[in-house]
Amino acid sequence: MTKKEKQHLEKVASLGCVACRILGYFGTPAEIHHIKGKNMLGKKASHFETIPLCPHHHRTSDEAYHHSPKKFTEKFGTQQELLEFTKELLKWHG
Repeated sequence: MTKKEKQHLEKVASLGCVACRILGYFGTPAEIHHIKGKNMLGKKASHFETIPLCPHHHRTSDEAYHHSPKKFTEKFGTQQELLEFTKELLKWHG
């Protein structure tokens, strides 16, 4: 991982969970979720195609992305939509 990638991931994580933010909870500690696309054949996205998710929304609950991508998407939007939201937040948070 390059220094630029590491700095980007730190900024993304510092935003807090985007799913929690949609629910009105701000500053929830977040881990990095690399978005996955239909054209990627199961490969992880680059470190610049990431969104911040708390463990609950990332992997540990029944509404977590890795538990049920469909359920997560229905509630919070697509990974691409959340990536665009994350990019907008990064603009505001420098």
